[in-house]
Amino acid sequence: MIDYQYIKNQELSNDEKISLWLNNVIEEEGMQIGELVYVFCKDDYLLERNIQFLNHNTLTDVITFDYCKGKIVNGDILVSTERVTENSKIYKVNYLTELHRVMVHGLLHLLGYNDKNEEDIRTMRKKENYYLNKFINS
Repeated sequence: MIDYQYIKNQELSNDEKISLWLNNVIEEEGMQIGELVYVFCKDDYLLERNIQFLNHNTLTDVITFDYCKGKIVNGDILVSTERVTENSKIYKVNYLTELHRVMVHGLLHLLGYNDKNEEDIRTMRKKENYYLNKFINS
């Protein structure tokens, strides 16, 4: 089950299509959906959690809390829509493309992918682009 929560944010207009896409990502990676919660929030909310839980005093676009058990994907993915807006301008992509990239990025962390070194970052970007293209072409 995928749940979407909004803290001072506009709701997704196509959450059913997004849920189907995210479920397909999970299945293609050989895992099963458990309970996945996306929280769309502002910078201040995400910064508070970043400090509280990760001891990082920096703005970020996404934080993933992993509660996976074996092949069952469980987790909370917090997304700062303000960071997504800024990043969409920096990378010259539309807002929804960047939002979907961040959403799948958080999910990929739950699926075992990391972005701590250059090789991991390349793998993560490749996976993001692969799954974004599947969403766009669905």
